[in-house]
Amino acid sequence: MKKIGKSFWIIIGIASIFFLILIILSAVLDLGEKLTRIHIYLEYAFYGVSAVLFFLLFIRPIFTILFSPSFSIDHLFTEEQNARKNYNMYKKVAKNLVKEDYLSDEEKRLIELSMSDSLKLKKTLSDIFDKTIKKELNKMIVTYAETVYLSTAISQNGKLDALAVITINLRLIKSLVVKCGFRPNYLSLGKLSLNVLTTAIIAENLEDMNFSEIFPSSSINALQEIPLLKTVTGSFAQGIGNALLSLRVGIICRNYLFMDLKGLNKNQIRKMAFAEAVILLPRVIAESMKKMPNRVKGFFSKIF
Repeated sequence: MKKIGKSFWIIIGIASIFFLILIILSAVLDLGEKLTRIHIYLEYAFYGVSAVLFFLLFIRPIFTILFSPSFSIDHLFTEEQNARKNYNMYKKVAKNLVKEDYLSDEEKRLIELSMSDSLKLKKTLSDIFDKTIKKELNKMIVTYAETVYLSTAISQNGKLDALAVITINLRLIKSLVVKCGFRPNYLSLGKLSLNVLTTAIIAENLEDMNFSEIFPSSSINALQEIPLLKTVTGSFAQGIGNALLSLRVGIICRNYLFMDLKGLNKNQIRKMAFAEAVILLPRVIAESMKKMPNRVKGFFSKIF
């Protein structure tokens, strides 16, 4: 049954990648069709740029993730007799970590001193992952969620929102993998792919969301009657929804890397990921609102 489950999620992951490509292709063709009304060569140029971006923002992150070494940090919490069995992988992970600038000199020194003993290295890595790396990964997750919020709150196009969510979430997963120096196993990657697909589909359809149905108070309904505020509140709601889903994707990826190793099953991980995403969401919104004036200023400075 375990093998069937693993094969099933790998197939789901491949299918999810296929449908993500279809979503991207649909959005590119739709935008290209609009550009051809201006000039046919503008459409061709757009397709050329899109092909380059597709490689850089989609194919390249996927290959980086797939060709990273697979390592489940739950080995750090297994019984001592397995330490020697996983010793070589411990050393690979340790060598990746000592290159990172977010670890303190003391933590790097502890890793290097523990390198010759499998049991000591196991314990040292366990402590560092729990105390330091989780915080660093959370910073990255929040940063990418801010980007999703700002991108989709400003955009008024569902297809563009889906493209932004796909590319930013893939970059998030890639960054988490690169930061840790290894990737989750293929089963977990299959589940992550499905999460990214679901998030992209929701992002594409959030454009049609009726804000008054979510907040059915008289004050919100009154705001909905003002055209500009209706657009602004709707855009912010879309951005919040997309940011929340991206937080969840990042937290699930982080959990697959090492958080689930403390006796939690996969269902508990997903539930806790959503709860943690809700807790982090106000921080994302607050930081995004601080950055928005600078983003707008930077945008106009590039134009003029």
